[in-house]
Amino acid sequence: MTDLDPVISGALADMDVEHVHRGQGQWLVTLPGEARLQTQTWLLAREQTLGVQAFVCRRPDENAEGVYRFMLLRNARLYGVHYCLDRAGDIHLVGRLPLHAVTAEEIDRVLGQVLQAADGDFNTFLELGFASSIRREYAWRSEHGESTANLAAFEHLIDQ
Repeated sequence: MTDLDPVISGALADMDVEHVHRGQGQWLVTLPGEARLQTQTWLLAREQTLGVQAFVCRRPDENAEGVYRFMLLRNARLYGVHYCLDRAGDIHLVGRLPLHAVTAEEIDRVLGQVLQAADGDFNTFLELGFASSIRREYAWRSEHGESTANLAAFEHLIDQ
C-alpha cells in the first residue's frame, strides 16, 4: 500500500482536484460538479485493491422501483464503479481496482466516471425519487415569494 501514496497523490495533484490525504492509503477527493455542487469521493487502499466510494443521493422518498431500475440499467454502462445502496437505502457509487492497475491515468479515468455519473445522473435521481417533494417545495417557494431559480431544471415536473 505504501508505494501507492506517491502515485495517487501525484495523480490528484496533476488533476488539480481538491483532496486531503487522510493518512496512509486514504484520500478524500472533492469533485466539482454542476447538478451536484460537489461529490466527496474516498480512495481507500487495502491489501489488494484500491476502493472508490462516493455518496450520490439519499434514499428515494417515492418510486423506489423506478430509481432502482435506473441504477441497474446505468450500471451496465459505467466504468470502474457501480451504483449500490447502503443499509439506510442511500445511493452510492463504489468500485475496486487491483493495486497493480493503479496508475495516474486509471485514477483520472475512474474519478472522471464518478463525476460524470454522480453529477450527470443526479437530477434523474431527484426526478424519479423526489418528484412530490420538488412540487411541494416549488409551491411553498412560489406562495412565499421565494426564489425558485435552483428548481428550474425541474419545471417540467411542476407543469404536470
